[in-house]
Amino acid sequence: LAGTVPEEPRCTVERADASLTYSLFLQRFAFSRPVILGGVTDNSAFRALCTREKLLAAFGPFPVRLSTANTYSYRKVDVPFQEYVEHLLKPQDPARLGSDTLYFFGDNNFTEWGPLFQHYVPPPFRIPGTSPAYSFGIAGSGSGVPFHWHGPGYSEVIFGRKRWFLYPPDRAPHFHPNESTLAWLQHTYPTLPPAQRPLECTLRPGEVLYFPDRWWHATLNLDTSVFISTFLG
Repeated sequence: LAGTVPEEPRCTVERADASLTYSLFLQRFAFSRPVILGGVTDNSAFRALCTREKLLAAFGPFPVRLSTANTYSYRKVDVPFQEYVEHLLKPQDPARLGSDTLYFFGDNNFTEWGPLFQHYVPPPFRIPGTSPAYSFGIAGSGSGVPFHWHGPGYSEVIFGRKRWFLYPPDRAPHFHPNESTLAWLQHTYPTLPPAQRPLECTLRPGEVLYFPDRWWHATLNLDTSVFISTFLG
């Protein structure tokens, strides 16, 4: 579905391609700054399993756990996957608070979703002392999660486009934890002097963003999007 959110063509996150070695990744990015990796994996087979029709056929009657789309994501709601796709997967209302917006991401039942994840090819670089955990999501245009932070990880877009905003750990952004990313983009972002703007970029299918430990980040789906993250805990 076409997105209702304009894309910012400017990208201030460094990019790297398949020539990036593991030692260079550790030296330049793993502990210091985010990077967008292109061509490091081929997930065309996984993408073919993530169409609306295939996902509804495989998981339609199964319950999925939705979280509120605010910084703390306290409230959880269980609904059948088909109900989420057909009734709740819609563009974000800019006036709706994060606590009133339900978002499907992360709370995956691995007994049911595990066979799908077996087809996903994760990014090749690991952080020493961590182990990977997948979080799979689907969300409508204009949706996203406001600024928050956690351990390091990767995020890959399977369908759609996803805009990211990032700040280093020592530069906490100004935001309201219950305001949607779309509202923040409309109201707060235009007031920021250039020096106070976040690192940002729009990911397209096949691109992978790596973010280091404790980096603040907010996300905004420009289209109805399918995406998967690999958290390194």
